[in-house]
Amino acid sequence: MSIQVYGIPNCGTCKKAFKWLEDNDIKYEFVNTKENPPNREMLISWVKDLGFKPMRNTSGQSYRALGDRKNSWTDEQWIEAFAKDAMLLKRPLFVKDETAVIVGFRDKEDSIISILNC
Repeated sequence: MSIQVYGIPNCGTCKKAFKWLEDNDIKYEFVNTKENPPNREMLISWVKDLGFKPMRNTSGQSYRALGDRKNSWTDEQWIEAFAKDAMLLKRPLFVKDETAVIVGFRDKEDSIISILNC
């Protein structure tokens, strides 16, 4: 099993996820999306796996800067936006065996345990 965690190192939610993974002895590979943004093919796959709505970092400056036009965007328009600015992606984004399985993190969330441990 291969788990990648996409995010940025100074993100508080990512730090909580890293600690949780380490505390639960789950091995993972961290991918810094600022230094290594996901390519278009990955984004297409992730949007297919999760949908674009949960993938949006709605609390970030990049998201707010998009204005109201973003409210009517299609999957393709979101993929294009994510490709241009990885800060639009909610963090962390968990990929297991090349499939996006979870975006975001709450340390008391049971779903992460079942998805990542199976």
